[in-house]
Amino acid sequence: MSVVTELLQSENDGTISFGDYTREQKGKREDFEHGGDVYKVKTYDEITKLERNGLFVYESVPGSTVTHFLEKENGVSFQLESSQDVQITLELAESTEYEIFVDGEQVGLVETNRSGKLSFSVELEKGAPVQVKVVER
Repeated sequence: MSVVTELLQSENDGTISFGDYTREQKGKREDFEHGGDVYKVKTYDEITKLERNGLFVYESVPGSTVTHFLEKENGVSFQLESSQDVQITLELAESTEYEIFVDGEQVGLVETNRSGKLSFSVELEKGAPVQVKVVER
């Protein structure tokens, strides 16, 4: 099981890690600076939500632990862990088509709506992390 002891932390490789799906009580960390941006996370077993500079970035239902979260111009990548299957919503470029990969295997092709939101589900085995990559097509 991955543990993000501070709920939101910088990693040595320049990525961030956040969330704790094992918490029964809501946890929150605000005003976390990383790469010139200010992040906020709210997390517990029912939901994990990340904001950057006051804007939506990531949400999972139920809660999740995300490690090595990296945003690039053409998408995002991260390692995901939760106690059950999760529904993820990301904020990306509006009206853009993205390929979704889980552990290197393409599992979907989805277009964001006009607000840039992209939603998809990931099937998980309890405690077994998976690598997720969402790339602009």
